[in-house]
Amino acid sequence: MNSKLKNENTDFLFNAVLKLENMEECYEFFEDLCTVIEIKALSQRIAVAKMLSEKKVYSDIVKETGASTATISRVNRSLTNGCDSYEKIFARMEEDKK
Repeated sequence: MNSKLKNENTDFLFNAVLKLENMEECYEFFEDLCTVIEIKALSQRIAVAKMLSEKKVYSDIVKETGASTATISRVNRSLTNGCDSYEKIFARMEEDKK
């Protein structure tokens, strides 16, 4: 975990997110919390992470998501050098499909 990120405000935010009970609440909360551009940027990054984890190539990811190669590289660094959170979440999402 990044010690630069952890503080009382971040804990408060993450606790709030954990209290969301369904997709509708997520949409409402994030619409109140973030701008449309911020939400689109976050959703683009997780889409990029999913595609990278599926071994898709940069050119296909750019075409499908509109993400810049710089964004794709940043997400790729998180996948290879991060906290393995993407893998954990993607595995849970796959389990939910079953």
